[in-house]
Amino acid sequence: MKSFKFLFIFLFAFQFTMAQNALPKKMKTQFVGTWSLVAIENTNADGSKTFPYGEKPEGLLFFTENGEYAIQILKAERPKVKANDKSRATPEENVALVKGGNSHFGTYSVDATNHTIKFNVEHAFYPNWEGVEQIRSYTLKNGLLSYIVTNTTNGGAITAKVVWKKK
Repeated sequence: MKSFKFLFIFLFAFQFTMAQNALPKKMKTQFVGTWSLVAIENTNADGSKTFPYGEKPEGLLFFTENGEYAIQILKAERPKVKANDKSRATPEENVALVKGGNSHFGTYSVDATNHTIKFNVEHAFYPNWEGVEQIRSYTLKNGLLSYIVTNTTNGGAITAKVVWKKK
């Protein structure tokens, strides 16, 4: 009898945990899949706008059904490394490489009630983000996902609006 009670409690707890981590079916169809980057626009403390990856950045965002994600962002136009060996890049080339891209991956969850996405960053091109939970407010309409990054890789009081289009 004790083992039956234990099994019942375990199964209930497991089912509850899985329900907490699972996206509702409608949310799955809206979020899960591949997204292409449309724009990244930074807003500085003075209200001025900049485009840190250019006006036509390239990128992909993947959301899986199991709650994993991966993001890759690149400037569309980046100079090539003349030595054809990134370990021999000039200081200027290294600056262009670092400023020309961003990527991170980990797990995510969506709070549809509060319109937030929580990214649990496992690894990132910008190591200051590793192990950090980032909560971003989002809107999702007509296959476009927009969210606000309040702790950008640029630091300070800069925020970024990131827009993705479902493929």
